[in-house]
Amino acid sequence: MSWDCGLRYMFSVSPSLQPGGMCILHDKDSELSRLEMVQRLAKDGCRFLHNPLPLSLSPVQPVQSDEAVRVQERGRCVLVLRRMAGRSLSSMDEDSSTDSVVSDRYTVVSGTPEKILDHLLNDLKLEEDQAATQGKDADTLLDDFLLTYPVFMSTSDLCQALLEHYCCKRCRVKEDTKEALERKQKVAYLVSQWMLLCRDFLREDEHVKVFMKTLYRYMLDDLYEHPALQRDLKELQKLYQLHLRHTVEEYSPQRKSKALFHQLSLKENGVLSRATHRQTKEVPCHVYITMDSYLSMRAHPGAVAQELLQAVAERMGVSQGELVLVAVPYPGGRILLQPHDTLFSPSLQPVGRLHVCRKDLGEVLNPLTENSKLQQRTAHMLSLNTWDVAVAFSNIDWTIFDSIHEQELIYFTFRRNTSGNHTAALEFLLQRFNEIQLWVMTEVLVCTALCQRVQLIKKFIKIAAHCKAQRNLHCFFAIIMGLNTAAVSRLSQTWEKIPGKFKKLFSELESVTDPSLNHKAYRDTFKKMKAPKIPFLPLLLKDITFIHEGNKTFHDNLVNFEKLHMIADTVRLIRQCQKDHLGNGMSPKSSADVRAYTDNLHIIDNQQTLFELSCRLEPRT
Repeated sequence: MSWDCGLRYMFSVSPSLQPGGMCILHDKDSELSRLEMVQRLAKDGCRFLHNPLPLSLSPVQPVQSDEAVRVQERGRCVLVLRRMAGRSLSSMDEDSSTDSVVSDRYTVVSGTPEKILDHLLNDLKLEEDQAATQGKDADTLLDDFLLTYPVFMSTSDLCQALLEHYCCKRCRVKEDTKEALERKQKVAYLVSQWMLLCRDFLREDEHVKVFMKTLYRYMLDDLYEHPALQRDLKELQKLYQLHLRHTVEEYSPQRKSKALFHQLSLKENGVLSRATHRQTKEVPCHVYITMDSYLSMRAHPGAVAQELLQAVAERMGVSQGELVLVAVPYPGGRILLQPHDTLFSPSLQPVGRLHVCRKDLGEVLNPLTENSKLQQRTAHMLSLNTWDVAVAFSNIDWTIFDSIHEQELIYFTFRRNTSGNHTAALEFLLQRFNEIQLWVMTEVLVCTALCQRVQLIKKFIKIAAHCKAQRNLHCFFAIIMGLNTAAVSRLSQTWEKIPGKFKKLFSELESVTDPSLNHKAYRDTFKKMKAPKIPFLPLLLKDITFIHEGNKTFHDNLVNFEKLHMIADTVRLIRQCQKDHLGNGMSPKSSADVRAYTDNLHIIDNQQTLFELSCRLEPRT
């Protein structure tokens, strides 16, 4: 029975009612007693008749919005609902000052996974106008469920539950044709929304592939009896690229055969796994040139050792024939990579820590000493246009950020990525943040000339300001925090030479990164920025972690769905920030010289080494 009709259903029961009988429901008892009565009668096989009153004549009584309704099964609570606060249909067209009334729909407070899914399917609206309204509402139960279900059930469990709902294995009473069609359409609609939200995230899951083919076959079987499923079938076919080799007319009851299942397959050229989808993108790669210094490069997932070695040789200005590439899969282990050896596993992880070594050292394979052309590199950096550098960084960050799925934050927080590569894009961008911060420190601390260090710091302040103007707060934070590290901020002689207007600009930018009052300055600045924009992801992850650590995931063995709603509401920020990223006003082009520099950053990742370089530049007094 659908609970979205609320008080339009009315209840009264005769004490002599026997299992399998029928009753008419009237408005006499309290909300809680009605729910318990419905559940008890449903177990006995009773059937409910809808009140024949038209919608306009159905009595609607205001109820407290915080009223909780507990649904019990076999003596234990399995679902806790709360009536949603909202405005009536009639009041929507009146003045906005009209008092709000309580909605006739329920929101989930807690429950078992099965009962939450039951309520979700019952609560779905199939009418086009209502479905459109649900799709625009960011706080719907459907969106919360689809984003957070990995917290309390596996994807295979969800697939099995949906198939059971579609095949009516969970129904206790016989349905008429209209009810059966509505139930099947609701399952198809939920699956279509699931595919729209998580399609790229699910394509690598074998359970989902089997589920989609099975559901597709079931819907083909039902087409003769329910022709209205044709639209839903086409929608799933379009979303998951399934073959449809028979039309409704050709697919008569006499031709139904299990052999048809073998004709359903995924289009190999249409459905791409997540790893294959990233073949067109580049993967961050570290190539160490000393024990604590590396080049941050980008390579395509199918790159081989020869290609990477050629790029490293060009970046360092040496002959490729002098170098070899070595993988260190574990401490003390070394593998000499042959020219055609691949660098990445199917999960886009490198074969080991990559080192480039001089060929003439033979079996010793010691890393290269520090680059002797540090001054030339500093001069090169000073010659680059700061706006072009900011654009190049923002374009790289947008490429990674745009591929992040909201569920990556869920998996990252709850650590449920036991299989698959569920947090790759998120981890890439977090790694990128650390690299930009270390790059700022490295460039300043390897520069031995005071006047050039001053020019470099001025450059970084301007690049940070440009990143903020381009709404790339991720890179903006990394640069400011790099300048604020102890190894750089202690260079008092250098900072004294910085002109006053740059010090003032840096102070204004630094105030945005102030962590006081829970990063209030940043949050206020971020709210004023229109989308698209790249947020400061470490703070977003901190907010989700605080929600996770401060609230129990389960209450009395029931999923605390209020907590999951808060988490879903937070991760939806990713979706809002990714809107219309192609129209963000940034120039998509930058010079080849700038791209070559930003694609291959020289970074020292040892904090002790960096601090020693700082003390060497300006010794302690």
